[in-house]
Amino acid sequence: MSEDEETPEAEAAAPADPDRRDDGLDLAKALTRATAGSLPTARRRSRKPPPRTSGGRVSGSHPDDRDPQLLESTLGRLVGDHGWELDLRVHGVFGRWAELVGDEVAAHCTPESFADGKLVVRTDSTAWATQLRLLAPTVVRRLNEQLGHGTVALLEVLGPNLPSWKKGLRSVRDGRGPRDTYG
Repeated sequence: MSEDEETPEAEAAAPADPDRRDDGLDLAKALTRATAGSLPTARRRSRKPPPRTSGGRVSGSHPDDRDPQLLESTLGRLVGDHGWELDLRVHGVFGRWAELVGDEVAAHCTPESFADGKLVVRTDSTAWATQLRLLAPTVVRRLNEQLGHGTVALLEVLGPNLPSWKKGLRSVRDGRGPRDTYG
């Protein structure tokens, strides 16, 4: 090669204007032009599939598992992997209890637990416990519509927590407790 001929690298390295320094975008464009001339022409024009990386994953401009994921899809995958779907739906029903059973019923009873198809509900009076036992088939049907058929098999209704009259370690069987009088 003679001294009069310049290589693409030399053209990129030598600024067009002696007063101007290449930096930033100008430098990147010049380097791209210089390296583009050194690639084989067939490689630049061919439509080959993107190169594969280790593990068989495709490396390219299309999204894959290594890219940042949306929170919704990541949480959905986490819930599915651990089998938490039913638990989340049940606790969602606990949060929407008033919407499912109505405001008046929800004001007097609250769900306490759910296990093995049995939902335990506590009422604030014995009258509401009786009323909820009568409404049990309707409540179970509504819950199964929300959770999936057969999820709630039994609705156990408990009355209010009443105070215990038993005091101390010992007690008398069939005694009236503290209401007993000596006379």
